[in-house]
Amino acid sequence: MFRIDFVTEAVAAHGWLVCRLLFAGYLGVLTVMDIRDKRLNLLFLLSGFLLVAAGGFFRRDVHPLLLVTGGGVGLVFFAASKVTGESFGYGDSLLILIMGSFLGFWDILSVLTAAFLLAAVFSTVMLVRRRFSRKTAFPFVPFLAAAYMGGMIVGMY
Repeated sequence: MFRIDFVTEAVAAHGWLVCRLLFAGYLGVLTVMDIRDKRLNLLFLLSGFLLVAAGGFFRRDVHPLLLVTGGGVGLVFFAASKVTGESFGYGDSLLILIMGSFLGFWDILSVLTAAFLLAAVFSTVMLVRRRFSRKTAFPFVPFLAAAYMGGMIVGMY
């Protein structure tokens, strides 16, 4: 017979894994939005803070200061969005703030490094193939999602 204490024990034992998988799904939906509409739904984007709260509850191996400074990285990107006239979108910056609060300072830096590397390789290939010009804009969320999922697969977090 199905017992409630079994479910609570399973969630307690694997809560961080469940949060990471839900966050991957969240990024997958945002990726589709960014590619299809070139816009991110603000309400859905803000729902990521629910995952941040759940992740903070289950991830006890990271000091809260690292989670706060991880979110602070997103604030730096908000400034970059403002300075560049939103060449780097506010939605991308908000997502980085959410991801930083979820992962922590060092892990968000790893994800950003991988995402920018993937975006650089992609844009170089597209420039060489003459599909892009130097002024072409493309969505960044797919690269954030790929970097996050790649880090999850190799066991970084």
